Parts: sequence; structure tokens; C-alpha cells
Amino acid sequence: MATVSPDDAASAHPRVEVLGNIGPNWFASVMGTGIVAIAGATLPVHVPGLRGFTHGVWVFAAILLVALIVLVGGHWLRNPRVARTHARNPQMAHYYGAAPMALMTVGAGAVLVSGDLIGERIAVDLDWVLWTAGTLGGLFTAVSIPFLMFTQLHVEPDAAFGGWLMPVVPPMVSAATGALLLPHMPPGTGRETMLYGCYAMFGLSLLASANIITMIWSRLVLFGTSGSTRVPTLWIVLGPLGQSVTAAGLLAAAASTGAVDRRVSEAMNAFAIIFGVPVWGFAVLWIALATALTVRTLRRGMPFALTWWSLTFPVGTFVTGTSQLAVHTHLPAFRVAAVIAYLGLLLTWILVTVRTARGSVGGTLLKLPPSSDPVRASKDAAADAN
Repeated sequence: MATVSPDDAASAHPRVEVLGNIGPNWFASVMGTGIVAIAGATLPVHVPGLRGFTHGVWVFAAILLVALIVLVGGHWLRNPRVARTHARNPQMAHYYGAAPMALMTVGAGAVLVSGDLIGERIAVDLDWVLWTAGTLGGLFTAVSIPFLMFTQLHVEPDAAFGGWLMPVVPPMVSAATGALLLPHMPPGTGRETMLYGCYAMFGLSLLASANIITMIWSRLVLFGTSGSTRVPTLWIVLGPLGQSVTAAGLLAAAASTGAVDRRVSEAMNAFAIIFGVPVWGFAVLWIALATALTVRTLRRGMPFALTWWSLTFPVGTFVTGTSQLAVHTHLPAFRVAAVIAYLGLLLTWILVTVRTARGSVGGTLLKLPPSSDPVRASKDAAADAN
């Protein structure tokens, strides 16, 4: 009886092998799609037809999540070597944080968007399952990936990029989405513990992100940008900024429902504004800088890659954070800013979704990168072509 070599098997099923190249970074598409639904559902203004639109987007995100879990999870079960290869890659390893955030994004959307589609009880139960799985996974990546960086991964002096934030941002997403579950908990110690646990994850992610953002700023000053498809990851900096403003606002609102005594609740509401407005200001500055650097790179020729999804979820968190400031300050300026930012999010999401679909059908996004060499950063004076 003839035997079939692994090479022959691979050539016999090329599509299966190509799908095996789908890594954890693909979960960013679920994040970017789900946040469109969440941001639309939480806008501080009423727009006719927006509710139905967010329903459709959430369903799309949920289907996409299931498909990626089957594809990525199934391939990793059959070939664990792939997962180990990703974990040892100094650039890909950070994107293991995308899967937990994708879970929590779809879970939050279930409560905010799909309650009237699948029923409030089912929506809340689904959110609990996805939030729990995402929180555990996010806490794991927040510890394990930095540990790998500290002990095993070889990191160049100019290596800091937005992707470094991916493993440490999930606890901030847990804090923001966990606030949505607090009103569904019975009053008492459990609800209060959940509230303070969310604040603890808020601090964990905020301080870790602040360190990384400082390193990204330092790399830009000392070395410049890579001038490559890594440039869009600069937008990931908006993620912890916008999500922290969102979390502060949502946790303050949840505290007002009786989770803590009145004096603590009032302090948390004050913190949502005192913390939120300055961070929002820095986020606006970063949007200006990231826009300028992205346009500069596009003019020099930047091909499409999955890193373009960095233009969606982080911007979506800026929208939700702005909406929270509109709720807490009652200022029309924040309502206007939220609507403008949401329009920008919609346009970007449509563009990236279409380009991703086209690249997936054509197979260009399913191929392994041509080189695993480190991405080099440079300034115009050093190497204008890079």
C-alpha cells in the first residue's frame, strides 16, 4: 500500500494549508467589526435606522468570531507547532491578546445591541460566558507575553510598536465590558467585589499601557517610523486611551446603581470626568499625529495588510469614550465629537472590510510573510526609502 508524504498531503490540500496561516491577528477583524455595533448603540444622539444597522453588524461580528474560533482553534489542535511558532515571533506573539478582546466585544454587543433580537436573558448569559473567557484569556496574555519579552524574545532597540499593547489592553476591555454586567448582579458583596475588580483591571492595563506608549513615543523620536504596514499599528495607542475613558464612565454609572455607598459613587462619577477629559485630550493629539504619519506612509506606498484593522477598534473606543464624556458632562461638544468620530469609524471599517474580503478571496492575506526579519525604523535623513 502506497504511503503519502507530508509534502504530498500538503499539495493535495493546498487550501487547508493556506487556512493554517490564519493567526491570532485575524481576531482583530472581530474587534473592529463588533466595536462598530457597540459605538453605534451608545452614541448620545438618535439616528434613524442606526439600531437596525448595529443589529446586522453585531450578527456579522458574532458569525466571524465563530468562524475564526473553528479555523484557528481547529488548526492549532491539529498542529500545535503553529501556535508555538506564533508565540516565538516577536511581532505575532502580541496578537494573542486579540482573541480575548474579540470575545468580550461580541459579548458586550449582545447586551447593548442584540437584547431585542435574542432576548435579554440569553444576551446577558452569553455576555457572562464570553466576558469570563475573555477576562481569563486577557489576564493570561497580560502576564505571559510580557514574560516572554522579558526572558526569551529577542527585541531590537527600535522594535516598539503599537502591537505591544495588544496583550495588556484586554483587562481594560474587561473593566469596561464588566461594568455592563454589574446592573444584572444582585446587590451585595458580589456586585461590590466585581466593581472593584474591574477598577483593579483598569489600573493594571492603564499603567502597563502607559509604559508601552512611552516606549513607542521614544522609538518614534529616536528612530522614526518603519515606513511599512506596521505604521497603522500606531492607532492601537488609541485603544487603551479610549477604552480607559469608556471604562471610567461606565464604572461610574454602574456605581450609581447601588454597588457602593453614595460618597464613593460620587467620587467615581467625578473621576470619570477628571480622568476622562485630560486623557481624551491626549487621544485627540495622538489622532492628529497618527493621521499625519499614516498619510505620509500611504503617499510613499503602503500595501494593504491586516494591520489596517488597527484603524477600527481603537477609533471605536475613542467614540465610546467620547460618548461617555457626553453623558457625564452633558456638553453638546462631546456629542458632536462622538458623531464625527463615528462617521470616520464607519468609513474606515467599510474600507478595511472590503479590502480584507478581497485579499482573502485572492489569497494574498492567507500567505506567510515573505520574511521574518525584524522591521527596521528610520527617519528621512537616515534612509528616505524606508
